[in-house]
Amino acid sequence: MARKKSGESSASSVAKAIRQCVDSGKVVFGSNRSIKKALSGKAKMLVMAGNCPKDLAQDALRFCKISGVPILKFGGTSVELGTVAGRPHPVALLVVLDAGNSEILELAK
Repeated sequence: MARKKSGESSASSVAKAIRQCVDSGKVVFGSNRSIKKALSGKAKMLVMAGNCPKDLAQDALRFCKISGVPILKFGGTSVELGTVAGRPHPVALLVVLDAGNSEILELAK
């Protein structure tokens, strides 16, 4: 039986936490809505896909820094983030408003 690499287990735990948060908590999808929630300080965390467009990523990073919102960088692409979140389309950014039963907020620390 092959052992999993530590990177694989952490990636799967992030994916599991995102899915659990989407299922049991409250999240907002979409770049514009996510950035507005982050800037207003209503977001508890912002999740960013690994291939998020550079200008969008810079805006998100700047607004999260101003508001003190933690950022979780998802290692996969926006298509993979959309799949993990159960959406039929790519997701570059999503914002966690309520973590629900997930441990996603612990991953940013």
